[in-house]
Amino acid sequence: MSSTLNVGAALALDSQTGLGTGIDVSSYVQAALAAQSAPLTLAQQQQSQLTTQTTALNTLSSELQSLLAAAQALNDPAGQFNALSVTSSNTSAVVASATAGAATGNHTVTVNSLATTSSEYSQTFATSSTPTNTGTFNISVGGAAAVPITVNSTNNTLAGIASAINAAGAGVTASVINDASGSRLAIVSNTSGAPGDISISGDTVGLGFTKSANGLNASLVVDGIPISSASNTVTGVISGVTLNLLSANPNVPVSLSVAPDATQAQSAINSFVSAYNAVVNDLNSQVAVDPSTGQQGPLGSDSSINLVQDQVLSAVAYAVSGNSGIVNLASIGVNFNDDGTLTVDNGTLSSALASNFQAVQNFLQGGASSFGANLTASLQSLTDPTQGPVALDLNGISLTQQDLTQQINDFQAQLAVAQQTLNAKFSQVDTILQELPLLQAQVASQLSSL
Repeated sequence: MSSTLNVGAALALDSQTGLGTGIDVSSYVQAALAAQSAPLTLAQQQQSQLTTQTTALNTLSSELQSLLAAAQALNDPAGQFNALSVTSSNTSAVVASATAGAATGNHTVTVNSLATTSSEYSQTFATSSTPTNTGTFNISVGGAAAVPITVNSTNNTLAGIASAINAAGAGVTASVINDASGSRLAIVSNTSGAPGDISISGDTVGLGFTKSANGLNASLVVDGIPISSASNTVTGVISGVTLNLLSANPNVPVSLSVAPDATQAQSAINSFVSAYNAVVNDLNSQVAVDPSTGQQGPLGSDSSINLVQDQVLSAVAYAVSGNSGIVNLASIGVNFNDDGTLTVDNGTLSSALASNFQAVQNFLQGGASSFGANLTASLQSLTDPTQGPVALDLNGISLTQQDLTQQINDFQAQLAVAQQTLNAKFSQVDTILQELPLLQAQVASQLSSL
């Protein structure tokens, strides 16, 4: 360590005290430490670069996981690509939905009558809080054991009786209906059809119940077979298909067609393309050179990036043979751009799905040799949490950062000791320089006396 002191300036004499002005100790110490700090600055710069790389790798890892999820959705036998739609010739009478696995085909449904929900109402009282008589009555639903309702001095109003009924768990819901004529107690079954038909007996309260609707089952004919259903939502009659009965028309059969849902299939392919393009655009940004700085992205020199790029591009360019001409992505309207991204020609895709849905499905999920299976396997390899290239890269960077952190801590500790030593030395020099003019004056005085 060396430093040059401006002794001439330091020897300047203070006319008031006879002392020299000394030196700026802090400036000299900082100048002396600057050379020793170079390794610390380099280590800190390296750590900052590694932090930037870690952020970039985590972003890429997240994008690869999203692409894997999109690939798995394409390859999922119960996913969007296997969704079914049901079209109805009369949507005011019957609509339907189908689950994956239901058989495609055509069915005929005739709705003779809808299921009804049983209900009863009481005679009119002045208000919901008008006192009634006390006593009991029984409620039975669908022929089940009757549930007794007790009306006493604590609940002998329509509002109180409604609360008592709802608390009894009788399988009905009670409420008070108000209109211009007054208030009435309304009781509605919680179950539609015959199983929910209400029967009220033993009314000693004098509520005067009137039945407003019987609980009747829906009557329909499905593919020529008579069906009775307690609900207007009919399941199990056609395997995997749920019928929703909306209106009765005994003389007009409704045609239902169960077919693949091309809209959901198209959506699944577009979601995959979006996820793929996010990965490719990120990879492209890492290797592209910034024209203003001449520098690549944070991962530009990372060998893992090339590996990921090669495997992703190879997996997406995968092709099969035969399969009625649906052999690669281009054959369904998904085309490569010059930068490696994909563009969907939705017209071509819609046409392929409409004319040869089965071949498109075979290409995407037709076993271990399909596009979907190959892509999923490749992405699972890339995103493996222990052996995948991104995971290994992140682990290596983490270890390097730990070493750099230790080096930085050691450098900082050494510099702290060096700073204390330099402070002591330069403070001593400062004291000597400040006292030197006074010593010169004393020596000059002694020589003069001699």
